[in-house]
Amino acid sequence: MTTSIWVVTDGAAGNERQALALARALAAPDGVLATATTAAAPARSASGEPRLWRLHARSPWRQAAPRRLPCSERAFGEEFRVALAQPPRMAIGCGRLGALATRLLREAGARVVQILDPRLPPDHWDVLVVPEHDRCRGANVITVLGSLHEVDAHWLANARQHSPALATLPTPRTLLLLGGPIGNAPLDAPWWQRTLATLRAIHAREGGSVSVCASRRTPAWLMAAVRRAFQTDAAPDGAIIPGIRWLAANDGENPYAGLLAHADRIVVSPDSVNMLSEAAATGADVRIAGPELARGKHAAFIASLLRLGAARPLLAQAHLQPTTALHELPRVAARVRAMLA
Repeated sequence: MTTSIWVVTDGAAGNERQALALARALAAPDGVLATATTAAAPARSASGEPRLWRLHARSPWRQAAPRRLPCSERAFGEEFRVALAQPPRMAIGCGRLGALATRLLREAGARVVQILDPRLPPDHWDVLVVPEHDRCRGANVITVLGSLHEVDAHWLANARQHSPALATLPTPRTLLLLGGPIGNAPLDAPWWQRTLATLRAIHAREGGSVSVCASRRTPAWLMAAVRRAFQTDAAPDGAIIPGIRWLAANDGENPYAGLLAHADRIVVSPDSVNMLSEAAATGADVRIAGPELARGKHAAFIASLLRLGAARPLLAQAHLQPTTALHELPRVAARVRAMLA
């Protein structure tokens, strides 16, 4: 058996980030996270970088995952099937395909940790890490507020070091993180107009800069609205508000890490648990644009952030006020180590 850690996901950015964050935390010596060498690429820990599998499943296993069907070891292709003969010491999965892969790896002899509720009994895995507002509970279940990520003081310091140009943006530096409409947060044009009007009112009072960073889920209509909003002829007074606007790959290298690290205020759309969790780890003035739009699990998560003082609603009259930084990864990594000891 190898001594590596494998990360198995469907390749979705949110799933991959969570599983990699936990893998690196568990591989780091003495439980101390390695400091990133660049804002986007953490340094290798003493145990080496986890092996990343981006899984693609064929029918019928894709639809059934994480349920076990006959010949499920063939679900992810020949390379993965052969690799099962030499399993890692530990595997960490996230998402439905990752949950099927960790089941197969456990049967092959690996210790496995699964992130997110797989909708199956917990005893199929050694440890489950699930959002606090999911119903899944058990002796081997760890609950987490939000999502797992590597954003901490060291990550932020490193991101600032590797993006010095962003420090020249006028202060206070406001960053808007945009996701996209989902069932639990139906972002629409009126929501955007209210958010934009609030940001303009804050800038009119405070000055500074407003940067915008979109995600893979940001729809074309919202990206177009952002571009129009920050053009000279679209501004009420005909002046451009300073800031960086990154909406898609053709805007250049993604400045997300640097913008997050340099921000004095971070405004987040209510649809993204990942972006809300990472913003809440910075200690900046974290604001949620339209928390009242959130439903279901998103509403419960946002309510927890507001109750803990890790975020506040976006209000035009609100002045800069740092929030309580939220760091769940060290606690979760310590619990996983103890449960697997």
